[in-house]
Amino acid sequence: MSGPDPEPERDPGLQPERTRLAWRRTTLSCTVAAVLAARAVLHRGPTATGVLACALCLLLWLGFLTAAHRRMVALTCRHPRTLTVRGAWTAALCTVALAGCAAAMVV
Repeated sequence: MSGPDPEPERDPGLQPERTRLAWRRTTLSCTVAAVLAARAVLHRGPTATGVLACALCLLLWLGFLTAAHRRMVALTCRHPRTLTVRGAWTAALCTVALAGCAAAMVV
């Protein structure tokens, strides 16, 4: 009797590619939220609160864009490093805060 079938070798090129695509999709979503926030401010007329909220959205978008770009560049090497705790927290906080700002701009 033979033992269990050995697991096939995983192609290491697939996971980094999927991860890069996920970062790009999230970056696109954050970009849309920031653009819609700017549009809402321009459409309603610039007020101090609206301009401040829009500036905060754009700052959060830039923070996420920086974290995503660093991660996507790190994934291009043959053996990519794992995501750092700081990078994960930066991306998560920017995403949640940007979603909150965008929701506040719509309401």
